[in-house]
Parts: sequence; C-alpha cells; structure tokens
Amino acid sequence: MNYKLVIFDFDGTLADSFPYFLKTLNVLAEMYQFKKVEPDQVDELRGMHVRQMMKLSGLPAWKMPIVASTFIKMMSRDIDQISLFDGISELLQQLSAHGVQLAIVSSNSESNIRRVLGADNAPLINYYSCGTSVFGKQSKFRKVIKKSGFRPGEILCIGDEVRDIEAAQSEALPFGAVTWGYTRTDALTAYSGITVFHTVADILHTVLPGSQPFQA
Repeated sequence: MNYKLVIFDFDGTLADSFPYFLKTLNVLAEMYQFKKVEPDQVDELRGMHVRQMMKLSGLPAWKMPIVASTFIKMMSRDIDQISLFDGISELLQQLSAHGVQLAIVSSNSESNIRRVLGADNAPLINYYSCGTSVFGKQSKFRKVIKKSGFRPGEILCIGDEVRDIEAAQSEALPFGAVTWGYTRTDALTAYSGITVFHTVADILHTVLPGSQPFQA
C-alpha cells in the first residue's frame, strides 16, 4: 500500500505520556471527586475503552471535558516531563523526507504537542487537529481527509487506543495500532483488519517498504 498521509495520535503513540497520566490521574480524582486508581488496577485499566474507565472510576460524562481540560493544563505546566518515544523523531523526519504528509489528531492541545515535538519536528506536521473531545475524532479525521485531498485508502491512521480504532474504522481508514502506548496489546488485537506495530521501525517499513532501517 502506498500511503500518502499518516495521521498519528499523540499521547501514547508519539509521546511517552502514560507515566505522567497515571501520576496525575489520582490528583484529578481528588479534585473532581471520582474514584482513585489503585496500583493493582493499572493493568485492568489498560485493557479498557474510555467509557469503561469512566464507569470504573464513577466519573460522569458531563465532568469528562472539565477533567480533560485540567489534565491538558497540568501537562502544559509539566511539559518537561513528557518526551517522544525513542525513534519517533527519526520516523517523522524520514517519512516527511520521502514525501509522506503527516497529521496529528489528538485531544491534547496543539501547543503541548508542538512543545514536545520540538523545533525540528513540529514543522514536519502538515495538519494539526487538536483539542478534540474524547469521543470526537471522527469529525477531525473527516476534516483532515478533506484538506489533504487523499482517498481513505491512501491514508494510514496510527494510534494506541480502542477509541482510535473505532474512529478510524467509522471513516473506512486503514489503522495501525502501536503496542507501546496506553492500551494492552490483547485489547487492540481483538479488532480485526488492523495492522499491529511492535516497534517504531515497523511503521517506517510499512509506510515506506524497502527503506533503510534505523535504530529505535
């Protein structure tokens, strides 16, 4: 498949933010009065859809946008604690150098994302569609597709959560799931018709077959 555009999720896909998420989650739980996550619940949490997480924690849907907004503001304050996964910079640079367009669709803020990407990587992204609601990626995908002018079959979405898979499949977009993010591999592979990436180099070789490998 000759992919002309790759749409990335950010947290857990490009950026190693899950440790920060875990550390911050119980602070948010105390602030907004929902159940804290105990250490022995983390593995269970990583196998859940967002709606299941909300049910487990007793977080009502109306509070979710408020909690998400506060989390993004806290991350902005602590942005130096967030870094890209090893090999992501090289991946973005190689894809861009070979003419593949890049997009990021994320519920995080564009400002946070640009700061983590850094001055060398941020300009490589052709389309930013950020600050989406937790369940609002479908409409953002449609906007990116329209702006790019590519057909769905020419676009690869890459993410680390079940909601990413569902949003991509709703728009008939090919999907690649990374195994190093927020969600357990078994929860991702329960969905048929997706590609599973175990390393950053796997993404490069799928999008650019025959490309030279890099250390990641």
